[in-house]
Amino acid sequence: MLLYHHIMNFERSFKKGVFIVFLLFIISCNNQANNNVNGDSYNPQSPVEEIAEGTPEAILRVLQEKDSTSLFERDSIKTFYKARANKPVWSDTQFRNAFLDTLKNAKYQGFLFEDFHGNEIENLTKNLQDRSSEEISALDIYLTDAFFKYGKQLWYGKTNPKKLHEIWDLTRKKISISKLLNESIDKNDLSFAIKKLGPINPIYNKLILAAKEQSILMEKDSSKFMKIEIGKTIKPENSDPRMPIIKARLQQLGYLKDADTSSVNSKTSEKAIKAFQQDHGLMIDGIIGNATLYNLNKSAKDWYNILQVNLERWRWYPRELGSDYILVNVADFKLEFIKNGKFKDEHKIVVGLPSRETPVFSDEIENIVLNPSWYIPPTIKIKDVIPGARKDPNYINKKHLNVISQSGERLDPLNVNWNSKEVYSYRFKQDPGSANPLGQVKINFPNKHLIYLHDTNSKSLFSNNARSNSSGCVRVEGVIDLAKELLSDQKQYNSDKVDELLASGKTRYIKLTTPVKIYIFYWTAWRENGKTHFTHDIYNDDEKILKALNTIH
Repeated sequence: MLLYHHIMNFERSFKKGVFIVFLLFIISCNNQANNNVNGDSYNPQSPVEEIAEGTPEAILRVLQEKDSTSLFERDSIKTFYKARANKPVWSDTQFRNAFLDTLKNAKYQGFLFEDFHGNEIENLTKNLQDRSSEEISALDIYLTDAFFKYGKQLWYGKTNPKKLHEIWDLTRKKISISKLLNESIDKNDLSFAIKKLGPINPIYNKLILAAKEQSILMEKDSSKFMKIEIGKTIKPENSDPRMPIIKARLQQLGYLKDADTSSVNSKTSEKAIKAFQQDHGLMIDGIIGNATLYNLNKSAKDWYNILQVNLERWRWYPRELGSDYILVNVADFKLEFIKNGKFKDEHKIVVGLPSRETPVFSDEIENIVLNPSWYIPPTIKIKDVIPGARKDPNYINKKHLNVISQSGERLDPLNVNWNSKEVYSYRFKQDPGSANPLGQVKINFPNKHLIYLHDTNSKSLFSNNARSNSSGCVRVEGVIDLAKELLSDQKQYNSDKVDELLASGKTRYIKLTTPVKIYIFYWTAWRENGKTHFTHDIYNDDEKILKALNTIH
């Protein structure tokens, strides 16, 4: 079951005003760093000591004196202070320390204190009682600037997904950082803003926990990590000189209690390999092939980086998904259906080839087509159909395709000049039937990417562990059952009626009466049942995102 099925219960509770649930979430996030290696809460100064206060006059002077490179959000900060007559923001010790705690504790989310004026803030908060009003005002400005930067990165992400993906079609609501901060000031409650800015789903919070655990492994890993040589496959009960290193690695990762020095892939090591394979999205067979070795050769730091990449992804994604929706994880080849806020079902899927990626986007399902015709999309027409017809005059007939001119005339493929430019204006259609790649069902959510969910006449692909075989659309195992679930609120289309319509062989369009959103996402790490899981990055996106994250400070 996909990890995300818990989200709707969380969202519904949040919307109903069950504040205590979210309060626990905020506390847990703040407590993560409290439990880490540096786990002290920020308390540079006893709150009972007398300290100078920032003043509107001093804040204005500091803002005028600071050059444009010393602040991240100079224009926004000046506008913010001007709107509040340059009054200081962080005079309240508890309010100030709440933000400092938040920044200090955010490192497992990839936010480093030093990237938010950390050094300046650290210096200014030492011996606060000896600071002048000017210095306290500078501290106030640094904290506000840090909050604006942190708020924007928490809400939108540190990087721009549109620059990292050929197709990225998710829209995000804009948010006013200054309004949120002012509301928090009025309430004297910083958590009011933080909970509005951060992802509210459990996946994000659990990834933080996974990153914390992985950081502990990083400390143990640094002195003991040895690369395992790639080579021939090691089957269960086989001997291989690499086995002692493999067993040591499995013990280091927590999959083996004791690592012997035998060169045999024993029953015990086979069991450990299977557990490792399951957690890393590999074929669970106990056989140590190159894919398993590739993953075993990743250091704790490598896995930590992958968790950071996925935290960034969830900052990009919408905060609320609704009560009825389909969630697709392209990287894990899985689809989950949520109905009335509860997990309904999970399906295996086949997604786009690396050369024809299934894009990240969201839409709303409009209708279901039973016994659909297939109109060849442009990519397949240009890359497959026309080149195929040029090589083989019988290609079109072999594929059971109809050729339709711009005027709507059906053409004889044997009389078409396939080398002419005119063929690019033709449409290609395949009628319903056993040869139709869409199978018996198509689930439509009209979009500019020409992506939809559908059945397939190549059902054997669902037995593969890796299933990136399509031209971009999403093939769904058990799609007839999914269609019936989507139509279950329409009594006239009960299960028997749908079966009857399918058996007729005639095309039938059925409009959905209950709106159902679909989210096609891509993520390669999550936490489930107390364990961190990874899956293969089929589109090699992790490395691009990590590289971009490493350039952001």
